[in-house]
Formats: sequence, structure tokens, C-alpha cells
Amino acid sequence: MLDIKLIRDDINAVREKLAGKNVKIDLSEVAEKDKILRALQSELDNLRNIQNKSNDEISKLIKEKKDAKEKISLMKAISTEIDSLEPKIKGLQEEISKILLFIPNVPHSSVPVGTPANNKVVRSWGEIKNLGFKPKTHIEIAEDLDIIDFKRASKLSGSHFILYKKKGALLERALYCFMLDYHTNHHGYTEIFPPFLVNRESMTGTGQLPKMEEDMYRLEADDLFLIPTAEVPITNIHRDEVLSEEALPIYYTGYTACFRREAGSYGKDTRGLVRVHQFNKVEMVKFVKPETSYDELEKLVANAEKICQLLEIPYRVVMLATGDLSFAASKCYDLEAHAAGVDKWLEISSCSNFEDFQARRANIRFKGITAKKPAFVHTLNGSGLALARTMIAILENNQTPEGEVVIPKVLRPYMGNAEKITK
Repeated sequence: MLDIKLIRDDINAVREKLAGKNVKIDLSEVAEKDKILRALQSELDNLRNIQNKSNDEISKLIKEKKDAKEKISLMKAISTEIDSLEPKIKGLQEEISKILLFIPNVPHSSVPVGTPANNKVVRSWGEIKNLGFKPKTHIEIAEDLDIIDFKRASKLSGSHFILYKKKGALLERALYCFMLDYHTNHHGYTEIFPPFLVNRESMTGTGQLPKMEEDMYRLEADDLFLIPTAEVPITNIHRDEVLSEEALPIYYTGYTACFRREAGSYGKDTRGLVRVHQFNKVEMVKFVKPETSYDELEKLVANAEKICQLLEIPYRVVMLATGDLSFAASKCYDLEAHAAGVDKWLEISSCSNFEDFQARRANIRFKGITAKKPAFVHTLNGSGLALARTMIAILENNQTPEGEVVIPKVLRPYMGNAEKITK
């Protein structure tokens, strides 16, 4: 959540930044409640100060065997006032916290202002392949090679679910095993395999709740949620903890299935692997000191890019404009892979800096030599990479005129050293 001091110190600046996210929120209510809270807190602090002094005076009078009745009577009156103020202050604090949970993070100053049309292509890598023949879509390739069964997936679970089979299942497993191995062996991440179900506190900590609850899959009887990304359980590993400054930065990576309702109509995107309710993803999560977080964001993007390069997938890095940022992000880069069959750029990674927004919600702090008092960490995460769109790019870009698919070299050791997927 936002630091209330940002609203207190310059409410107009916060309004302006949130307007860039196309968010209309009345900040005056929380600002007024904060003003009342500070006045009550000041009154309480003053009364406690008087109470402490009176305690000392009463002790002195009793020690000197003098009459302390008047002071004791005053003390009782002060205690009554304190007792009436404390629940008012607690109630206001809770009201302010509830309001702040619905206010999104403000964009970083370097983020382009505007709608998705203002997203900025920062760089690109690889050549868009000219296959020399009319390419098939991943749907046609998968059906011809019998490696994904869309019809039976629908029979099992409904539309927008995937049933990988044969070399399709092996390729899917090869992808996330390769990604985990590379991030742990070359990028310095510690592997995590978290639960796929999390509680309400975890979803609140990373910003999915309470605002986006209707978009989540929930088990009502247990009040547990299927995770939309490994970001949720991995970030919440350190919820309500004070980390050692010397331990930072902390890098975690983990594979999970991800579950998203993806409510709404997407036209042609509703077929195949482009938008699905369940997909696999390797996530990268960082806990870092505030002064390093934007350098860490660039490193995070580079880690995701390296996976694309090793898979020989042409991609571009896009800095999202304010109107395309997520609820919790201050800055975000998307990696978009080009897929020859559908002739589209598809998002396969999203790398974000949340600054202290998630850390405040989840109460994740650090202290040490330079941070003698506990301070909030900055959290970041990124896909490294997301399936099934990575699968789309591999199938469509590596198809042959004979209807086969060339397996990227880095994946072959995970697939029995096979060079191609054949009928």
C-alpha cells in the first residue's frame, strides 16, 4: 500500500500520478481521516506525557507523606480520557488501512504517461524468421503432431484449459526444468517450490486482494485461493519478518501452475494457448534495498532475456505506459515474443518493481548497519518465463515444411537429445 505520508505531504502529486493509471479515487476522505487521526494522536501523546509527570509527582507526594488526593483524582480523569481516545485512534487506523488497500501504487517518474498505445519499445533481439512457406498456427501444429489435445482438455475442465501429451508434455516439462536450472546455476536464484493454494493474507500482501477478488479462483469452504502466479506465495515467504540487511538482496525462483479467470471476451485470442485459465510459469522474485531496486529491475529483465536468447526466440522489450501498469507496479517491462504462425507479438514475461508497495502490505522489513531502524524492503518479480505462450513461439517459429518442430538446442538434453518433434 502507499505510505500515507505521500498523500499527507502532496495529495495533488499523488492524484496526478494515479490519473496516469486511469484511476479515479477520492483521496480527500483518507486525507481527512489522517488529519483527524494525527490530531487525536497528538492529544493522546500530550495526555500520556501529563500522566507520566503526574505519576512522578504522586510518587513524590506519597514518599514525602503529603496529600496526593487531588493529583490522584486528576490522574483518574486523564486515564478516562486516554481510555476513550485509544479505541477511536485504533478505529481510524483500521479505516485508513482499509481505504489504502484499494489505492494502487504510483508510477515511477521514468514511466511513459498514457494508454497502452504509449508503451515504449526499448530494444529487440533476434530476427523474425522467414520460414519460406506459409506457417501453421500452434493449434494446427499441435493437432497434426498429436502433442496437445484441446478437445479432451475441454471435456475434462471446460474451455481454456490445456492437455499436453507425448512430446508436448515432455517439451513443457523441459522448458520449466531448463529455466529453473539456468536461473539457479547462472543467475544466483534459490529455488522454491511453494503451495499452489494461499490464504487471504498472502493474496492481500501482494495486492490481488481485496480489489481483484472476483478475478481469482477461490475455495469458499477454506477461504483459500488458487495462485495467479508464484509471486504470491514466494513474496509472502517473508511476510511479517524483519530481514537482515546483510542478507539482501534475496533472489528466489520457482515453478508453479498459475490460475486465472481471464474474465471477458478476447475475440480470436480465445482459441489455443494464447489465453488459458491454467498455465505453467517460472517466476523470479527479489527482496532488495530501496536504493538498488531499479538496478535490480534491469538485471531482472536481463535474466528473462537470457532465457529467450538461449531458446532462440525473437523478442522485444516494452516499457509499459502508466495506463498499462498493474495495480501494484511502479514500473514494468514486458518481454514480447514473436510467433510466426499467428504473426503476433505475445507477452511471455512481465518484470516489475513494486518499490515498498507490497512490503508495506505484507510488513516485510530489514535492518542492519545502515538501516538501524527497520525499513521496508523493495520487492520485484518477473516471469522467467511464462508458458504457454513460450510454447507457442517455439512451435510456430521452429516448424519445418514437413510439419515437424525443431527442438531448441538447450532443451535437447531434457528431451532425450532428440533434435525434432515428429509425427
